[in-house]
Amino acid sequence: MRLLGRELMPVHLRKAVTMRFPDRLLRVGALAAAIVLTASGTAAAESPPGSDRVRALVGKMTLDEKLGFVSGTTDPRDMGESGYVPGVPRLGIPELRLTDGPAGVRVAAHATAMPAPVALASSFDDRLARRFGQAIGRDGRALGQDVLLGPMVNTIRVPQAGRNFETFSEDPLLSSRMVAAEVRGIQSQGLIATVKHFAANNQETDRGLFSTGVNVRVGEQALQEIELPGFHAAVDAGAGAIMCSYNRLNGAYACQNERLLNSILRERWGFRGWVMSDWGANHGAGAITKGLDQEMPGDAFGPDFPAYFKKPLREALVSGRIPMAALDHSVAGILGQMRRFGLLDRRPRPSRDAAGGAAAAQRVAESGAVLLRDRHGALPLTGRAGRDIAVIGPTARIPLITGGGSSHVVPDAAAAPLDTIRARAGAGAKVAYSAGTDLDGVTVPASALNPAKPVDTTVPAGKTLAYTGTLTVPETGDYRLGLQISGGTGSLALDGTELVTADGPFGASVIPTRDGLVNWPATARLTAGKHRLTVKAAAPEGTAQRIRLAWSTPQLVRDGIAAAVRTAEHARTAVVFAYDEGTEGADRSSLALPGPQNALISAVAAANPRTVVVLNTGSSVTMPWLNRTAAVLNMYYPGERGAEATTRLLFGDANPSGKLSQTFPATEKQTPVAGDPHRFPGVNLQEDYSEGIYVGYRWYDKEKVKPLFPFGYGLSYTTFSYRDLKVRRTGRGLEATVTVTNTGRRAGEAVTQLYVGPAAKVSAPQAVRSLGGYEKIGLRPGESRRIRIDVDAQQLSHWDTARHAWTLGTGDRTIWVGSSSTDLPLHTKVHI
Repeated sequence: MRLLGRELMPVHLRKAVTMRFPDRLLRVGALAAAIVLTASGTAAAESPPGSDRVRALVGKMTLDEKLGFVSGTTDPRDMGESGYVPGVPRLGIPELRLTDGPAGVRVAAHATAMPAPVALASSFDDRLARRFGQAIGRDGRALGQDVLLGPMVNTIRVPQAGRNFETFSEDPLLSSRMVAAEVRGIQSQGLIATVKHFAANNQETDRGLFSTGVNVRVGEQALQEIELPGFHAAVDAGAGAIMCSYNRLNGAYACQNERLLNSILRERWGFRGWVMSDWGANHGAGAITKGLDQEMPGDAFGPDFPAYFKKPLREALVSGRIPMAALDHSVAGILGQMRRFGLLDRRPRPSRDAAGGAAAAQRVAESGAVLLRDRHGALPLTGRAGRDIAVIGPTARIPLITGGGSSHVVPDAAAAPLDTIRARAGAGAKVAYSAGTDLDGVTVPASALNPAKPVDTTVPAGKTLAYTGTLTVPETGDYRLGLQISGGTGSLALDGTELVTADGPFGASVIPTRDGLVNWPATARLTAGKHRLTVKAAAPEGTAQRIRLAWSTPQLVRDGIAAAVRTAEHARTAVVFAYDEGTEGADRSSLALPGPQNALISAVAAANPRTVVVLNTGSSVTMPWLNRTAAVLNMYYPGERGAEATTRLLFGDANPSGKLSQTFPATEKQTPVAGDPHRFPGVNLQEDYSEGIYVGYRWYDKEKVKPLFPFGYGLSYTTFSYRDLKVRRTGRGLEATVTVTNTGRRAGEAVTQLYVGPAAKVSAPQAVRSLGGYEKIGLRPGESRRIRIDVDAQQLSHWDTARHAWTLGTGDRTIWVGSSSTDLPLHTKVHI
């Protein structure tokens, strides 16, 4: 019931209305003011769980007050948050506000934009993960929020998945340690963490937003060993809430999957928080008996309004088809967490610490950056190489700090890398710039349109624009068309096919135009000649809307690359910023960099052998130009201090220490899901995890496929050596000790990784090796330190599907230690 009035719409029309994106929500305030809740004093069938205080509150709540507590609605004092639950003022129960997201607090106010969580995971630093959480937790509480809709801990299974940047890793141990530390950090500030999306929501295609979602068929061993450990770790860390996912899991919707939500989450793991649905992921009132506590936004669970707003849950409770105890249990679960976090006592909110948040963001960006290539010491930039630079790429001038969808955060400030590079290069340095590829394009000229009138105008408030005519394309090729607007809605169609729908949460670029318009782009291959064109736009009431139709033609693309080459030819070093735009709601169609970027990098590298590529990407990408470049620095989406972090790393003021938390494939045909549509994206809404436990590097090892860059890989400006590995049994698993030495000339941080081999007497599938532990330490040049890595017993165990339990893999096991999953110079045997 978040958006009052939407119940009058058919389900298939609700998508844009009900998503949790405050900048484009439908408001029906007059209707909201006219509706009055119906009170009911129906008593609970039995006492709810929780403290005496919680039970007493539940006993005093009316039926409609309880129903209002388990369903989202519209915030009368909207802060731009994602969800709102009304309190019960007469009982002193405050309201709840729920905010996205995984990379920072997403409200109608400035907040700290943290780096993408995948960058955090690449730091391999649990302490930093806690600091990441603390920064978000304080921001959330200071900005009037109570619940954070994050972290996301779904496994990176599909390289193309649009939300890979929002989560952590392809490895369950790394994900588990990251999410546990982050949850503790978030909740240490009094903000309730909601771990999502439970479970097996590993792609965006057909995920099931207000429709029948994909059914994920996954075997029990793979589910328990690969997808669920991160959620279990979050529960053990005390997460207050879990968000169930859109998809079906082995036939049952995740939000009414009794085995998932009750048998595993509550009975096996002992979860005592509450389960909320993803937005629109509930499929009926009966879900409350199968483990779902709260529906967001309210549809089936909400209170009873006038007849045309009848709610299935209320009717089922009144008729006795669903016991009142089920509702009381859910309400008590939410109240119990509010009590735990001091919300029932109206715990005071802290002030924002914008400076502290920015410092944390920069630290994560620096620690999580991965140096993928550094030929002949091209980096760091020193001497002439650091004072005669050609900076190339649109995201060098307009920083790309975050991905799209529910992770998009508006920062306090974000510098452009071009400006920070110029400042660091110093007075007298030469730092030239060329966009290489212009994301804005140019306004489609009148000469290409009939009627000959450019679509470049202002639509008055409350009015609409409709242009219908022909677009004459000068040559056959790829065209980037952009509908650029300041607000409201719009659409763009060619030859009867709608290419852009500027209405709703998905599709807009996170990179604004140079004059601040929102860019809704589409790339299409067009033949020379005339095409039917339709452009529509509608300005909201009270606000005029600026609208522009722009394009980048093949000739403009060629001109842009040529200009970049000329700039690179006259510089000692060329630094090319490359990007993609990962987002909720869509998977990538390709692992290639979008648009003409591969051609741009290849041309610049051919012109300047000292070409450095900086990647602002959310997941793995292919690199056909790799061997022609001097260096590649992967910054992911680096947050609001990304420019400062990038510049410090390029110039050697900071030393890269990140390691890949996911494998980068050599080609799109060499991934665990390639070539089999049943694995991705599914066939007839059925998706099979037939690779079993062989996700990520486990698949590459098993199939003996060489990736572009392996899991755990990352270079440094110094070097490290490993010696004297010792392993012994302990009561909790294994204890390994090893001496790590900085053998280079710079201080740096070493991530020592330990991998465990299979047990000979286990018949179940086992990885060739799997990550068993890691430790990150800083070392001065020449310094040695003996470190300890503990291996928990679960990392030595497998899920026994016959016994439905973890079983220790006994016998001789090989233990490897080194700097990545494929660089393991030390190994030994241990008997278990």
